[in-house]
Amino acid sequence: MKTRKLGTLEVSELGFGCMSISANYGPAADRDQGIRVIRTAHEGGVTFFDTAEVYGPFTSEELVGEALAPFRDNVVIASKFGFDMAAGGSLNSKPAHIRKVVEASLKRLRTDRIDLYYQHRVDPAVPIEEVAGTIRDLIRQGKVLHFGLSEASAKTIRRAHAVQPVTAVQTEYSLMERSPEHNGVLAACEELGIGFVPWGPVGQGYLPGKMDAQTMFDPKTDMRSGFPRFAPENLAANSPAVDVLKRFAQKKNVTPAQLALAWLLAQKPWIVPIPGTRNPDHLTENLGAVNIRLTPADLREIEADFSQIKVYGGRMNEEQMKVVDQTQ
Repeated sequence: MKTRKLGTLEVSELGFGCMSISANYGPAADRDQGIRVIRTAHEGGVTFFDTAEVYGPFTSEELVGEALAPFRDNVVIASKFGFDMAAGGSLNSKPAHIRKVVEASLKRLRTDRIDLYYQHRVDPAVPIEEVAGTIRDLIRQGKVLHFGLSEASAKTIRRAHAVQPVTAVQTEYSLMERSPEHNGVLAACEELGIGFVPWGPVGQGYLPGKMDAQTMFDPKTDMRSGFPRFAPENLAANSPAVDVLKRFAQKKNVTPAQLALAWLLAQKPWIVPIPGTRNPDHLTENLGAVNIRLTPADLREIEADFSQIKVYGGRMNEEQMKVVDQTQ
């Protein structure tokens, strides 16, 4: 496992997303299993772990804190603020709220500093300059080391960066979700020297090719149940994307998931995907992606094939897209 730079922060070239162990993609995994898979990721060379207070809520941070405690100084922990759990999960990035929740996150994570602290969603009620200034203060106090933004527009990224340098931006990005290429976010990151962290790098579990129109998602525990892209008709309609991936993966003698991750790694040297899993076999498979070299000819061929494919269904539901910052 090599390392990459997100701004000035050095991390493993593949990170590990911890959300799906505790929430949102089905019921929470057994705690021991969760700890085991996080520690196995570390043994495999991963030094970059991503969580948030809202995952669970709270239980993901507790799990990550416990799992990483034995080697805390050898890893980078990213967490997120921006929702008010006491107010039903509404947006809240007021400075006083940030200062309060960072203390709770530090406690759950069993640490004295959060290496990378993202605003989970942009709060239109609080100027981003105020948010950046609050994080700047927390950095001065040593409670936070780096500032990140999640699902922010290029305009917001620029405004925040002018107050406190942004280390990383996190947005969904994969072979079938290409919006950061078109909305100016990747371009802004490149221009400003900001790292980019794709979540959902294997299409929220779709690209490995294990789903079809019969795949069921529990509406109580799996947020994908309400996402248009995961409706039965779109699970079927999007199968050409998986077919292209499978065909090319076969040629390279790798799996579709590995190819999807290798494609992201090949886009830019400052891109660090964070696939998540609770399954040790999937983890081993994902980590294998770092050994795949895609040539410029490979990338052109993949691009040519994917440019013929239409993706059906929005990536999140209407409610969740409302809190994605799309200001131009």
